[in-house]
Amino acid sequence: MPSRLLLVRHGQTTWHAENRYAGITDVPLTEEGLAQADDLGAWAVRRGVDAVVVSPLSRARRTARPAAEALGLVPEVVEDLREVDFGWGEGRTVQEMAAEDAEAVRRFRADAESGAFPGSEPPSKAARRATAALHDVAVRHPGGTVLVVAHNTLLRIALCALLGVPVGRYRKVFPRLDNAAVTEIELGADHVALLSLNVPTRIPRTVRTGDLSA
Repeated sequence: MPSRLLLVRHGQTTWHAENRYAGITDVPLTEEGLAQADDLGAWAVRRGVDAVVVSPLSRARRTARPAAEALGLVPEVVEDLREVDFGWGEGRTVQEMAAEDAEAVRRFRADAESGAFPGSEPPSKAARRATAALHDVAVRHPGGTVLVVAHNTLLRIALCALLGVPVGRYRKVFPRLDNAAVTEIELGADHVALLSLNVPTRIPRTVRTGDLSA
């Protein structure tokens, strides 16, 4: 039976707030990221989830914690759901990289596979481990609904691979996944369907009221 996988990018981190590439480096969530994790937890309870699966990196595990605790579930840590290693680009902004090697940045933006940063994990390699991990999750939870908390680049690459899109184009086809937003897929042995993309889970902190007499 196909499973429903709720793919979620972790909450905002200190590097994302500075627009730095955060790959395998373990960086903490910001206060905003912690709030996003809480909102995701409340959303997951309303949605109904049978299992929680996470990347081994602490930013993903911390984002999943409120959902797992509220649902009474123990998160399953899957090593192959870790973020892509950005090599030369790790921990740097685009501006910093362009100042050093503008051509390398241009090649990466044109095609992330052929223009992968020096020392980085190519999208094709990341796609193989990510799709294998997601298929394994689906097999272990047939017919279930699974919250999968991982990473922006890894999930976009996996989506491309599952949907038959060249993985080097992941930045153009899926420009970004928002922090703590949900992308839902249905995944079976020979079946994949994209059911929703980048759905926010944030609960509005304030409600603006207008002039009710108008």
